[in-house]
Amino acid sequence: MHRDASPVRLAHHRVAPERRVPDLAEDARAGLLAPPRSMPPKYFYDERGSRLFEAICDTPEYYPTRAEAALLTDVSERVIADIRPAHVVELGSGNSHKTRHLFAACERLGIHPRYWPFEVSPQIMLDSAAALIADYDWLHVEAMSGDYTAGLGNLPLPGDGGRRLILFLGGTIGNFEPAQADAFLAEIVSLMAPGDALLLGLDRVKDVATLEAAYDDAAGYTAAFNKNLINVINRELGGDMPVAGYRHRAVFDRTLSRIEMRLVAEYAHRVRLEALGADFEIAAGEEILTEISRKFSQEAITGLLGRAGLRQTAHYPYGDDQYSLVLAVRD
Repeated sequence: MHRDASPVRLAHHRVAPERRVPDLAEDARAGLLAPPRSMPPKYFYDERGSRLFEAICDTPEYYPTRAEAALLTDVSERVIADIRPAHVVELGSGNSHKTRHLFAACERLGIHPRYWPFEVSPQIMLDSAAALIADYDWLHVEAMSGDYTAGLGNLPLPGDGGRRLILFLGGTIGNFEPAQADAFLAEIVSLMAPGDALLLGLDRVKDVATLEAAYDDAAGYTAAFNKNLINVINRELGGDMPVAGYRHRAVFDRTLSRIEMRLVAEYAHRVRLEALGADFEIAAGEEILTEISRKFSQEAITGLLGRAGLRQTAHYPYGDDQYSLVLAVRD
């Protein structure tokens, strides 16, 4: 574990993985060399990809960010008053922009928790943490960098008995396959003691046109974001995938209740991945699955929580069940 001593109110912990996760080369070898082809979405987020995602969140079509922000504006004070956390732990904290609603509520209520953001990109997290402590003179930040898919058992969380409010926002649970989501929530539950709570963001099933537009905005930011994966593969693996040789496709699979983002080959071609010492042929119209985003009914939410050993204590819907924040405790 590495800990930066300065400034005093901002510490940085590097979290050792509990288990090994595949790297880009291993994921490319497993996912690209033979059909059906796929790549994990975590590789979207290089510097350019992160900027593109911020632009996506500002598009008129991408409703989840606005819905969740509106909910947090409305319910943060109720959540903080109910839990009265000594610690706020955020998994996948990003720029912590949404979390500011909770800290504003903390300030109004005179409740001063310590903040534990966990993010794979330390610089974005540390920059955001520095801005937070400048705005809230009571706030101490214990920034944690690492990959939450590699396990949560090594998080340096205190055992002081103070209540923890764990945040997993943005509808990110929808990016997990069902078995992965169940396993991840079970890991979160293993961190929780009596009095702790999880605030979980979940996107809801809605009309297909709205769903598909959110992942295929008219300005083309999502298409550029998806195709940026090709840039990452080419740069990191010595690839020669033609960026212009693929188009972005987003489609809602009604059976699996999920959006699927895909890269579709415009023409048949051969790809060389020098770092793997491997080539593959891809046919015209063949697709590479790059991201899923599951959408939840109320029944699916109940099942998700129940399988993890969680009990819902509050449900905050946006609009006509367009998006949900769910507060849950260990059952």
